[in-house]
Amino acid sequence: MAVHIVNHPLVHDALRELRDLRTEPPAFRRAAERISVLLAAEALKDVPSRPHTVETPLGPADGLIVGSDVVVVPVLRAGLGMLDAVLELLPAARVGHIGLQRDEATAIASKYYTKLPRELADSYVLMIDPMLATGGSAVAAIDLLKAAGARTLRMICIVAAPEGVALVEQHHPDVEVYTPVIDRELNPHKYIVPGLGDFGDRLYGTT
Repeated sequence: MAVHIVNHPLVHDALRELRDLRTEPPAFRRAAERISVLLAAEALKDVPSRPHTVETPLGPADGLIVGSDVVVVPVLRAGLGMLDAVLELLPAARVGHIGLQRDEATAIASKYYTKLPRELADSYVLMIDPMLATGGSAVAAIDLLKAAGARTLRMICIVAAPEGVALVEQHHPDVEVYTPVIDRELNPHKYIVPGLGDFGDRLYGTT
């Protein structure tokens, strides 16, 4: 599995704001949108394209158009905080949803909702989930996507833990992960350290 560490300074500026415990939900949402746009742009840099010519007011101009069907799949609920940013880049992308609930005692993810577009075999599928902690949710979501026919898969996350990276690599070595950082470890409660806390709670003000 290829793990791409995104070192763009604007990514890390947004990450610093997300980590700060003083960041309130409105500012947290704005920082999440900024970092998501940049991570998505990096993960989509090899999306297939084809030549396309348009007419400007002064004549024809050659350019490129995205030549592949792109499907964006947030893992609920936290992944929804990244979705609008990705759709700013690709308004025509199709969207699926995967709902996974993590048992706080066992850290095992269970599915409660799945709605995916049809015909994923030739699609460029971008899975978005801000935290790659134990890796259990990521592996379960990728299992569902592959069962639905997905063959080209990328994942973007805002913070990753070594344990999560290792589990995804073990089960799905063909899936590339884009993240700005792999943090030190998981604590006994399976939270990433130093991490940024519970992304969904901080995004929606439910702490």
